[in-house]
Amino acid sequence: MQASTPSALPPRSAAAGAPLLWADGPVLLEAMPIAAAILEHEDGQLRIAGHNQRLADLMIMSTAGSVEAASVLCLSGEGLIAKHLEGWFASDTASSDLEFRDGTGITARFYRLKLAPLPSHGAVARALLSVVDRTAEVQAERTLRAEMLRDSLTGLPNRLAFTEMIEAAGRDGKDGLGVPPTGHAVLVVDMLRFSRINESMGSLAGDELLITFARRLISALRAGDRLARTGGNEFGIIVALRRGMDDALKAAARIQNAMSAPFRLSELEIRVECAIGLAIMAPGQDAEELFRNAQFAVKQAKQSGKPQIYEPREASLARRRFSIETELRRALDRDALSLFYQPLIDLKTGEVAGFEALARWTHEDRGEISPSEFIPVAEESGLILSLGRWAMDRAAATLAQWDRSAGKALPLYVAVNLSAIQVARDDIAAMVSSTLRSTGLAGDRLTLELTESAIVQDPRRATRVFDALKALDTTVAMDDFGTGYSSLAYLQRLPIDVLKIDRSFVSGMMVDPDSVAIVRAVLSLAEALGMSTTAEGVESRELATTLAALGCVSGQGFFFSKPLEADEALAFWRSRRGARLKG
Repeated sequence: MQASTPSALPPRSAAAGAPLLWADGPVLLEAMPIAAAILEHEDGQLRIAGHNQRLADLMIMSTAGSVEAASVLCLSGEGLIAKHLEGWFASDTASSDLEFRDGTGITARFYRLKLAPLPSHGAVARALLSVVDRTAEVQAERTLRAEMLRDSLTGLPNRLAFTEMIEAAGRDGKDGLGVPPTGHAVLVVDMLRFSRINESMGSLAGDELLITFARRLISALRAGDRLARTGGNEFGIIVALRRGMDDALKAAARIQNAMSAPFRLSELEIRVECAIGLAIMAPGQDAEELFRNAQFAVKQAKQSGKPQIYEPREASLARRRFSIETELRRALDRDALSLFYQPLIDLKTGEVAGFEALARWTHEDRGEISPSEFIPVAEESGLILSLGRWAMDRAAATLAQWDRSAGKALPLYVAVNLSAIQVARDDIAAMVSSTLRSTGLAGDRLTLELTESAIVQDPRRATRVFDALKALDTTVAMDDFGTGYSSLAYLQRLPIDVLKIDRSFVSGMMVDPDSVAIVRAVLSLAEALGMSTTAEGVESRELATTLAALGCVSGQGFFFSKPLEADEALAFWRSRRGARLKG
């Protein structure tokens, strides 16, 4: 069965049989609300057989100046209109509409031409021509588009316009002066501290600063370079490269120099710094991709304090972090992570005093993913809250299971790490309390390890968290002591039970006298404050015996054991019962 096809439209010559009162033609034309004329086509010649006053008035405003002149200019020769009309009379399928411009520049006018068939008379073909003046409509559209592409505050092109500017630069290969450069670079300039200025001084002062900042940017650019405001406090620049990447770097240097002088706002003088990211345009590169590359470089510039050139490798690592974030979220939902337990050894007896719970992740495709990679991703994305609660519950449940298998409470504790993000965002005390209730463990069976950064970021909140944890009888340890922003005031004020000496100091003790001095000082400080101590990174018997001699209470490291699975950890504890420190 064949599909049906629509019937063909009748040819325009079918209208030949329709009656037309030619005597009333002029009256009918004048009655039309738009400019109109009757065209005749005979032996390849076009002529205007009649027209209304509206067409005459329209032609007066055109470059032709009259209907007669327009007839000569438009109905003969090889012009656009003549070709369109000839094609229409020659083919039943030719388009009836034509849009065209008359004149150039700001005086140009825009028209829409439309043709409709009329009855033929012998060899003479006729058509009704109507002409609509679209000048006002086109100008309104252009004005609207110009407004859409312009930043209302600074008067600069906006984000959308900047994308089009990038596309144009890549397409025509010329700079703003029409000179072919060797290439183009996109710079993204981000004004630092703008939000603080806006909050403290108000939006009007912020607007004034943006305008002044934009003017300074303009002053720092060469002729032919193009500037746009691409965000709240972000500006984009297209730099034509005539001497390679050096042109872009020099542009960045000029911008930084222009911003070195303080900005005056009201009665204040404010120094405004900026971060600059650069990306080189590749042949055929997507404009949005190029702009994103420059924005990525800006983020790196904020960290380094100097202009940064986009590096694909760094971007690849960033994409990997996003990929890991997605996979980590799924792994948490599927309970696909595991906890390993590294023994904490009493350096005097050699027995296992407890275990530190450490998260491990073996991806089905990527293999083992290091905690040094996925923990920062978890902190950045907020997944550390879910990960931290999971680790706390799993570690406590494991310890409770060990107790049940032994038929009594074992002389062991488990240490769980807390992130600074958890301290800031989560109710740590409520989480620990819930875990203790659900497992039946006493508070002293849990040790909570926090880094110095968790304390320094918000000391008052850290104090409240520490006090709440101590109220639950848990042990609080400061992890990686000495590597951050340690303050003796924190040690004196906060209820810290254990100082963990970072492995960077411990591992260097056998070769670096300064490391020995630091460890000795930490041990003396802990003793004076009534705190216990744990040394990380104990990798040899010599280190273990030295630390024990100096008075360190406990240690962990590969000399004793690598992190173990739960069953292996319990077996290891049993094997060390009654053991002494041996090689």
